[in-house]
Amino acid sequence: MDVRTRPADVPALAARLPGKVVLPGDDAYETARLAWNLRATMAPAAIVYAQSPGDASEALAFAREHDLRVAVQATGHRETVDGKGCLVINTSRMKALAVDPASATAFLEAGVKWGEVLAQAQAHGLAPLLGSSGDVGAVGYTLGGGLGWLARKYGMSVDSVLRFEVVTADGRVRSASPEEHPDLFWALRGGGGGFGVVTGMEIRLHPVARVYAGNLFYPAGMAKEVWRRYREWVAHAPDELTSSIVLMNYPPLPQLPPVLSGQSFVIVRGCYIGASSDGEALLAYWRNWQAPLIDEFRELPFTEADEISHDPVDPLPVLASCEWLRDLSDETADALIAHTFPQGGPPLLVFSEVRLAGGAIAQVDRDATAYSHRDEKFIWVSIAAAPTEEAAAAIRQQLGRLSAALGPARTGRVYMNFLEGEEMRERTRDGFSDAAFRRLQAVKARYDGDNLIISGFGIPGAARH
Repeated sequence: MDVRTRPADVPALAARLPGKVVLPGDDAYETARLAWNLRATMAPAAIVYAQSPGDASEALAFAREHDLRVAVQATGHRETVDGKGCLVINTSRMKALAVDPASATAFLEAGVKWGEVLAQAQAHGLAPLLGSSGDVGAVGYTLGGGLGWLARKYGMSVDSVLRFEVVTADGRVRSASPEEHPDLFWALRGGGGGFGVVTGMEIRLHPVARVYAGNLFYPAGMAKEVWRRYREWVAHAPDELTSSIVLMNYPPLPQLPPVLSGQSFVIVRGCYIGASSDGEALLAYWRNWQAPLIDEFRELPFTEADEISHDPVDPLPVLASCEWLRDLSDETADALIAHTFPQGGPPLLVFSEVRLAGGAIAQVDRDATAYSHRDEKFIWVSIAAAPTEEAAAAIRQQLGRLSAALGPARTGRVYMNFLEGEEMRERTRDGFSDAAFRRLQAVKARYDGDNLIISGFGIPGAARH
């Protein structure tokens, strides 16, 4: 990637934005440059903590004047780019949030996390289309699509966006909506953050207060049997049920309960939106077949949505890979089981998960958003902890073997939010239809023809001058 590294008078930026700039050598620099994924190695020329769209505009003006590329970072869950020598605009301090129960909408700035939105919305019996962790930034998550536990009922997170507030490369603050800059609005709904500095968004909220959700843990040795039953269970699942099957290797950590620490399980995970009695009826399919080792399914307030996936909150060095799958065949199960669970040594992958999509996701006009793969039903993702380069190399080899073993089950298409680093950039085309990718390139050329703003998504615009 062509990241400009021309020396610039970056200390002058601190005078233009007092108290908001961190430079190499500052005490705060080493912490400020970190992403949530500790494998990220950003070494920017400067980091600007924008607190308003005006700050972002000023930072963009400085970058243009001094021939610096710009990367945007919000809450840091995604590794943006390598970032060497660029100017990072960090929006994590933009924390304004307003929920309007009368219109069932919310406006939130780019530093707001989903958990904060959920807490305010739930006070009125409403919910945003968050993902599996409330600790994730709402804007960054949404720019990549947003496949959460309400998706089969209410769609992707991008489907509930009403407008974006965005500062484009020319420094102008724009409102992108169906009425204003509709091409930019289309691109931001799934095309990533390379089209401007998104400083806020207005979203639609949904009437969800309580759900029937949780996990069923079965022995790893039963994985093939559980897989077959899961395939039957979801064949005619109602749209109110979003679910997944997980092959899980818990690390041997003292903070974990002894029943989990160092153990492997096959887990059926899900969230049902509806009456608790109907949720219990759906779960009878499992409970009447074989009592699980652990049964966590229960009615719970949606404020406790994080209890479904139990995602970690503390930063970690992780690698991930994903692809949409054609089916849940026995051969697909064999490949995932063989390459996820331990085979005579410590497991390299923490887990492999296959989520069920479809439902409301597939009922949206295919041209309405940049997010493309609405007809896909099964998304596979594997995640591993990679604390060293040696571990990362071994994990990449394992992921390669798993991908090859999946063979014809792989569609060749990916979901961008489940990718990291180089694989995200290299496989960006696979995240979109051919028509959508060409359209994204055109939008990039229109709003950032000089490629000032770089992104983890590999979407080039016009040729450089």
